[in-house]
Amino acid sequence: MGWKTLDDMDLNGKRVLVRVDINVPIVDGVVTDATRIERIVPSVRDILKAGGRPILLAHFGRPGGERRENLSLKQLVPTLEAAFGAKVLFAADCVGTEAELAAQELKPGQVLLLENTRFHAAETKNDADLAAGMARLGDVYCNDAFSAAHRAHSSTEAIARLLPACAGRLMQAELQALEGALGAPKRPVTAVVGGAKVSTKLELLGNLIDKVDYLVIGGGMANTFLVAKGVNVGKSLAEREMKDTAADVLAKAETSGCTIVLPTDIVVAEKFEANAPHQVLPADQCPDDSMILDAGPDSVAAISDIFAQSQTLIWNGPLGAFELEPFDAATNAAALKAAALTRSGQLISVAGGGDTVAALNASGAAHDFSYISTAGGAFLEWMEGKTLPGVAALEK
Repeated sequence: MGWKTLDDMDLNGKRVLVRVDINVPIVDGVVTDATRIERIVPSVRDILKAGGRPILLAHFGRPGGERRENLSLKQLVPTLEAAFGAKVLFAADCVGTEAELAAQELKPGQVLLLENTRFHAAETKNDADLAAGMARLGDVYCNDAFSAAHRAHSSTEAIARLLPACAGRLMQAELQALEGALGAPKRPVTAVVGGAKVSTKLELLGNLIDKVDYLVIGGGMANTFLVAKGVNVGKSLAEREMKDTAADVLAKAETSGCTIVLPTDIVVAEKFEANAPHQVLPADQCPDDSMILDAGPDSVAAISDIFAQSQTLIWNGPLGAFELEPFDAATNAAALKAAALTRSGQLISVAGGGDTVAALNASGAAHDFSYISTAGGAFLEWMEGKTLPGVAALEK
């Protein structure tokens, strides 16, 4: 672990610049899902408890360097106050005289929220001058936004080089979970990779083949692999032009000792709609006028057996068209099996990515997983083996 945590820093009397992700959905000025705000509460409370004064740096939406009232962070103040149980002050910029004055006048027990960092076009260019302007507001820098760590921006990368820097509680939990799952995992390791397209997850598959013992492929991606094996998939969603690439992945897996798991039975329907008439067939018997919408019960049983033999599970993407009943059955059953094994202490399970979180929440399995990452792009890039600039900057 080459980075410091809040426990390694002297925070008493210090102004702590905390980069957070509070990019929450808002309808008519009301926050409709405060999950991201709830997840930064431990860092803010621990800083306050240690005698520090938290100053929050955050982006909101994509204003493209322009001031846009509907993307002002000011509208989050009431929700933040409720979450922190503390007074939250607001500065109408993240640099400059007003921000500096607000930072100087911040009292113990209070929190300061700075305006949207992306109101400055320089933010996304990782501009050193903008970072220096932010750094003037604090004594310590704390990055608690793993979900923004794959971007080299002024508030995530450049600023970390200008102040004593550490990871916040959410960032710390995320890095420890991912390091445990991919860095030095307990074996055997199984990865579930689902979703529509092989083309968007090629780097991920290439990295995982060298690191995991079992690679379960689901969703539309599995259809492309079936095509690569010469199987007719009817009208199914498949990237037929990627079949040679999929064949290469299969060949590479054989030489690296990774077992790729594809559906052996399938659930097919003629229409892509909820509760469409459907049937379970062997994977190589999809009718020409039908599409594969889920993995079948034999496939789920095989996946469950693999989970039971594994010690570590990494999950990204559903096994079927989970948004349509009953084609969520394979995803739900496999997720609940993983949850049960985790609950009994037999499995360490880490999951992430947008569809993944939605699918695991829908199945009711999410709360039993060891760790669920809400960081979409950053989680994927970590799984691909890439260096994340926001994390690397903390290690300097």
